[in-house]
Amino acid sequence: MVGQGKRGGSSKKTPAKPTSNADDSYIVFSNAKDDAKAKKTESKGSTDKNGVNTDEPGAEDVPKRPDTRKLIGGASWTGKLPVNMLAEHCQKQKWGKPEYTMAKTPEGFSSMVILKATSPKTKETAVLPPFKLPPTHKHLASQPTAVEARHFAATYALFRVCSMRNIHMMLPPTYRDLWKGDFQDLKKDDVKDGKAWMYEADPFSAKQEREEAQALMAKKREEREKQRAKEAEQPVSLGGSNINGASRNVMRGWTRVPRIDMGKRTRANIEDLVRKHAVWNPHGILLSEFQRRNIINEFIDLGFRKSHVEEAVVECKDREETLEWLLIHVPEDDLPNWSLPEGYVAGISMASGNVKREASIKRLSEAGYSTELCEKLLSEHVDDEGRAAEALQDLLVRGYTESGDVSMSSLAVSADGLDEAVWTEEQLTLKAIYGDRYSSISPELSHIQLRVPHLRVAYDLGLRKSKRYPQTAPVVSILSPGLPSYIKLSMVRQVIAYANTDLLEQPMIFNLVDWLEAEILRIVENPGKLRDVSAGASLIGELSITVDKRHQKYHKKSPSPIDWRPGNPQSLNILSKWQSKQANAQQRKMLSGRQSLPAWSLRDDIVDTVNSHQVTIISGETGSGKSTQSVQFILDDMIQRGLGTAANLICTQPRRISALGLADRVSDERCSVVGDEVGYAIRGESKQKPGVTKITFVTTGVLLRRMQTSGGSSEDVVSSLADVSHVVVDEVHERSLDTDFLLVLLRDVLAKRKDLKVILMSATLDAGVFEDYFMKASSVGKVEIQGRAYPVDDFYLDDVIRQTGFKSQSRYGDDDSDLTDIEPSVASAIQNIGMRINYDLIASTVRAIDSRMGDLDGGILIFLPGVMEINRTLDAIRTIPNIHALPLHASLMSVEQRRVFAAPPKGKRKVIAATNVAETSITIEDIVAVIDTGKVKETSFDPQNNMVKLEEVWASRAACKQRRGRAGRVRAGKCYKLYTRNAEAKMAERPEPEIRRVPLEQMCLSVRAMGVKDVASFLASALTPPESVAVDGAIDLLGRIGALDGDELTALGRHLALIPADLRCGKLMVYGATFGCLEACLTIAAILTVKSPFVSPQTKREESKAARSSFSQGQGDLVGDLRAYEEWSAMRKSSHYHVMRSWCDEHYLSSQTLNDISSNRSQYLSSLKEAGFLPSSYHSSIQSTLNAHNDNPALIRALIAGSFNPQLARIEFPDKKFAPSMSGAVELDPEAKTIKYFNQDNGRVFVHPSSTLFDAQGFPGGAAYMSYFNKMATSKVFIRDLTPFNAYTLLLFSGPITLDTLGRGLLVDGWLRLRGWARIGVLVSRLRMMLDEVLAKKIENPSLDLGNDTVVGVVRKLVELDGLDR
Repeated sequence: MVGQGKRGGSSKKTPAKPTSNADDSYIVFSNAKDDAKAKKTESKGSTDKNGVNTDEPGAEDVPKRPDTRKLIGGASWTGKLPVNMLAEHCQKQKWGKPEYTMAKTPEGFSSMVILKATSPKTKETAVLPPFKLPPTHKHLASQPTAVEARHFAATYALFRVCSMRNIHMMLPPTYRDLWKGDFQDLKKDDVKDGKAWMYEADPFSAKQEREEAQALMAKKREEREKQRAKEAEQPVSLGGSNINGASRNVMRGWTRVPRIDMGKRTRANIEDLVRKHAVWNPHGILLSEFQRRNIINEFIDLGFRKSHVEEAVVECKDREETLEWLLIHVPEDDLPNWSLPEGYVAGISMASGNVKREASIKRLSEAGYSTELCEKLLSEHVDDEGRAAEALQDLLVRGYTESGDVSMSSLAVSADGLDEAVWTEEQLTLKAIYGDRYSSISPELSHIQLRVPHLRVAYDLGLRKSKRYPQTAPVVSILSPGLPSYIKLSMVRQVIAYANTDLLEQPMIFNLVDWLEAEILRIVENPGKLRDVSAGASLIGELSITVDKRHQKYHKKSPSPIDWRPGNPQSLNILSKWQSKQANAQQRKMLSGRQSLPAWSLRDDIVDTVNSHQVTIISGETGSGKSTQSVQFILDDMIQRGLGTAANLICTQPRRISALGLADRVSDERCSVVGDEVGYAIRGESKQKPGVTKITFVTTGVLLRRMQTSGGSSEDVVSSLADVSHVVVDEVHERSLDTDFLLVLLRDVLAKRKDLKVILMSATLDAGVFEDYFMKASSVGKVEIQGRAYPVDDFYLDDVIRQTGFKSQSRYGDDDSDLTDIEPSVASAIQNIGMRINYDLIASTVRAIDSRMGDLDGGILIFLPGVMEINRTLDAIRTIPNIHALPLHASLMSVEQRRVFAAPPKGKRKVIAATNVAETSITIEDIVAVIDTGKVKETSFDPQNNMVKLEEVWASRAACKQRRGRAGRVRAGKCYKLYTRNAEAKMAERPEPEIRRVPLEQMCLSVRAMGVKDVASFLASALTPPESVAVDGAIDLLGRIGALDGDELTALGRHLALIPADLRCGKLMVYGATFGCLEACLTIAAILTVKSPFVSPQTKREESKAARSSFSQGQGDLVGDLRAYEEWSAMRKSSHYHVMRSWCDEHYLSSQTLNDISSNRSQYLSSLKEAGFLPSSYHSSIQSTLNAHNDNPALIRALIAGSFNPQLARIEFPDKKFAPSMSGAVELDPEAKTIKYFNQDNGRVFVHPSSTLFDAQGFPGGAAYMSYFNKMATSKVFIRDLTPFNAYTLLLFSGPITLDTLGRGLLVDGWLRLRGWARIGVLVSRLRMMLDEVLAKKIENPSLDLGNDTVVGVVRKLVELDGLDR
C-alpha cells in the first residue's frame, strides 16, 4: 500500500476498501518473462520507476502519489535507492532479477527478497529461500507502506551478500543506520552461533557447500557407526582401525608426514607442569547454547560419553579446548580408540621388563587409576605396592598439595605403634559373615564380592590395610570387568568420604560393604563429575586451586583533570611574567617578525573560533605561519584570561624533524629555551617540564603511545588526556596511518570530554572531508589563511635539458611521454634518460643554477625518494666547487637534521638533498630553487612477502605543488621538474590514505590493546574506512601469530603492541629476551629491517654465496648473517678501519650495511627499554641470563621460525636409498633437487639460488620444515632468507593445534600434518598457554628475569632435542 506522508509521520491513512473476497495478504512481485504479458492484460495500472505498482487496492483514495526518492531518502537525497542498488548488484553477479514478497501486517507491510541464479552450464535455476529476519528482529521489517517495505527488504538482502564491503555509505541515511546498527548486531550474533555462512558474498555457493557438508556429515556419521562396530571385533591399533582395506583411504596424505615422539622423562616433566599449572578458559568465555549442542552431538559421535562432554563444555571456551579437556580428564580405558597411542593395551605399562613390577602396576591400575600414575607412585615408594596404593587413594581423596606433591598426611605413622590385632580380628569376622564371598589374598589384602540387585556384572571390593587403620580408612578398590575407571574411582571417593565422616576409630568394613551395596546403583547412574576424580584418573589431574580468570592491566597513574577556574595564584603569576616579557626588546623584535606572517592578521578569528567550537580546522598554504603562530595565539589568549595553569597544548607532527624544528622556532619567538614553556617529545628523546611546559610538539606516534599505554580500556584512553586542554593535529592532509588512527580516537574522546579542544591544521584548502567527519559529534569551525608565497617559475624536463645542454650516456627507454612537439635532440635525450632518476642530470642542473645565480645568496632544495638516492646525489654534486651539500631525512640524528637550517659557510651555496620531509613539515628560509625528481618512497603492502615495504612511485600533484612552493619563500623562485608535462598529468591528484594501502595487523593490535573489542567497527568509523576484508584478514593473522586468543589479547600480543616494529621482528625480540638469546635476536631483527650484509657482485655470485655459507654452516641464511655481524662487531672494537675494510671485502660484506644494522639494533634496544620489556640499565656488554643461549643455533632457528609463522613450508624428502658397505646397508643423502618444498598459499615452492640452502642435502636437528621471510614469483615461486626447523618448533610456535579425530595424528595451523599420539598435542597446547602466562608475568613485572623459569626451560629443551630425552 502506498500512502501519503513521510515515515514516522502522524497523518492517518484511510484503509482501502477491499474489492473482492480474494486473499491478497501475500503478494509476489516478479519480473519473470512469463508474467509480463499476464500483468499487462490484467492491469494497465502505472508503476513508478522502482517497479512499485501504484494501482493497488485503495490507490484511488490517494489524491497524490508520493515521490519515492523523497519517501525513501529524504527531501535532499540524490543518490541511489536500495532497490536499484540490489538490482545492479544482481546484474553484476549475473544472477536473476530479485523478486519481492509482500505481506500485510498489523503495522503496515512486510517484504522479503528471493534471489535466483541460473547456471550457464547446466541451465538449472537455483532459488534461495527468502531473506527472512529472525523473530527477535521481525519488527524491523514492518513498514508503513509497501514501497518502504520493499526498500527495507532490498537493504537487508544487500547486507546479507555485501556485509563485508562498505557500500552502506551509498545508502540513504535511514538504511545506512540500519546497516551499521541492527544488521551488524544481528550478524555478530549469527556468526557467534556458527551461522557465518548466511553472510557469504555468493549465497548460492554457500547454500550448495552447506548442503554438501550436511550430506558429508551424515555420511561420515554412518561410516563412524560402521567403523565402531568393526573396532569392537578387532584389536586396537593407531587410529582405532587396521591398516588395510578402507583404512588405507583414511591414511591417504598421512603416510609420508613427519612423526612426533616424546621421551618418557620429557613427557613426565611436562605432565607434572600441566598438573601444577593447568589453566582452562582463562578469560571465562561462555559457549552459546547452540555451540554447546553442536559440540556435544559431534563428540558423542566421536565416541565420548555424553555426561563427560556436557561437563567439558561448561569448563571450556571452544571446541578444541573441550577436546583437549576430555583427553586429559577421561581415563584411558574410557577414551575412544582413535585417541590412544599405537600398540596401546589397557592397564599394561609399556616401559618395563620387570615382571613383578608389572604385576603390581596391573593390580593398582585395575582399581581405575592411570597406569602412568601407578608407575610413578610405585617408583616413589620403592616398589612398595601397599604404600603406593595408599598414596593413590590419598591423592584421589585429597588431591595434590599446592607444591604439587601428593598429600601424605594419611601415611604418617604414629610413634606408639599400630594395633595389628584390630585388622586381623576383623578379617576373621568378615570371613565368618560372608563365607565364600570373602577371600584373603595376603594378610593385609582381601576381597569381598558385593551383591547388588538388578546388576548382572560382578563387583568385588578390594580392601587393603592402611598404616593407621582404623584411625584412617582402609585402602579400597572396586574391581569389575568392563566398568569405566572414572566410575570405579567415584565409588572409592564416595565410600572413603562416608568412612571419614561416620566410621573412623572403629572396625568399619562391614558398614562400608553395606553402604556400597545400597549406593552402587546410584553411583553407576550418576557417578558425578570427571574433575572430582581427575587426580587419580590421570597423571595430569590439576591442583585444586582457584584459577584467576585474568584480565590484568598494566595501569599507569592517570594525570589530574584540568582546573578551569580562572585567576588562581599560579595563573596570575604566569600572566605577570608574560606581561613583563612583552616589554623586552628581544621579544618586541620577535613580535615584529611574527606580525609579518599572514596568520597574524587572523589572530582574533583563530582564537574566537577555537573558543567557540570543539573542533577547529585551520587551512593554510605552507609559509602562512599556521603551525608556529596558531598555538601561540591560543596560549597567549588563555594566559590573558587567567587560565595559564589550565593551558596544556599538545601539537602532533608526522616526523621527528618537524617536532624538533617547530619547538626550536616557537621557543625562539617566545624568547625562552626549549624545555621550559615550549618543549618536545619524540621517540627516545624528550625536553619538557610538567606544569611548566605549555606547548609540547610531539610525533603522532608518541601521542598514540601515551593513549595506548594508559591502561587498556576506552575510559583509560580518555583519562590519558585529562590534563590536556588542546590537541593540535598538524599536517592532517597527509592522511598517514597514525593520523587517521588518532582522529578516530579523538572523535570518541571529544564525546566524553566536552572541554577538550581539537585543532586540525592542513596545508591544503580541502577541509570539507574533515568537517563532515567531526560535525556529527562536535561543533566545527573553520579558518582559512592565505599564503605569502612569491611567484615561482616552472621548468619541465625538456626545459632543463635545453638550459643545461645535458646529454645522457645511457638509454633506459621506458618513458612514455608524448614528445611530438619537442625538437628531436631534446626528445632523444628524454628517451635516453627514461623514467629513472639520473644523477648526472641532477648535478648538471645544480651546476647551471649556481652559475646563473652568481653571487646572489639562496639555497637549492632537491627532492628525492629515499636515503640511497640522497647519498648518490650528494656523491654526484660534491665535485661542484663552492657547494655546501647536506642530507635531510627522517633517519638522521636530531643534531644532523638541524644543520639544514643554519647559513652555509661564507662563499658557499647550500644544497639540501631531502626526502618528502621537506615538503610541508619544515621551513628552510633561504631556499630559492627547487629540483623535483617527482618521486617518493611510499609505504605499501607487498603480498609476495606479507611485509610493509617502501616502494618508489610517482608523487601526487598535491605533493609536487607543495615542493614547488618551497622555492618562493623569500623571493621569486624557480622549480626544476625532472619529469615531463605528460608525466605530471598522469600523477594522482593526491595520495591514497595510508590506511587503504598497508596491512593493518599493527593497527588492529593497537586498537585491541586500548580495550576496543570490536576492532572492525572501530576502524569502520575512520575518516576513510579500510576494507572490512583487510581488517578480518589482519585479525585472523593476529590469531595465527599468537597475539589474539579469540577476542582476547594474549600476553604476547600486549608485548607486541608496545614495540614499534614489524610484528615478526617484535615477536623475535620478545622471544629472544624470554629464551635467553636477546642479542642474537636483536641483530636478526635489525638485519631483516635493513637487509643482508652480504653483497653479490654479478661476476662473483658463487664466491659471495660460498662466503655466506662459511658463516651459516647449514643453519640457514639468517644464522649466517648473524654470525657474520657478530664477527664484524667483535673486530670493530680492536681493529683499524683499513683492516676492517679489507676483511669485509674478503668476505663480500658491505661496511655501510653493517653500520646500518648496528644503528637499527640500537633503536630496537631503546624501544624494548621504553616498552618496559628490558631494564633501563641493560647494556649489550653486560653478561646476564638474557644472553645465556646466544650460541645455541637450534634454539635461535626455532625462535626465527616461530616469529615468521605462518610463512613456512614443509619439506618433502624422497624415498630413502641405501648403498651396500662392509658393515651393511648405508643410507644415502638425497640429492638436493629431489627435495621438494610446499607452502599453504602456493603449493610447491622453490629455494632461491642465492640461499645457502640451495644445494642442501639434509638439515640440522631433524628439521622437517623451512621458514622464510621473503617470497618472490618469477618463472617459479621462490622462497628466501631460509631457516630450517623441527616438528616441536612447529607445535610450540605455529598456529592452532587440531586433533585429528580419526586417530591419524595432529593438524597444525589447519594444513600441516604430524603423525603421533593425540596426548602429545594436548600437552604442547597446554604448554603454549603456560608460556603465555609466563609472558603475562613479564608485563606485570618488567624486571622479571625469565632465564631460569621452568616453563621456558622445558620449551627450550623440546625445540633443542625435538622432544627426546637426551
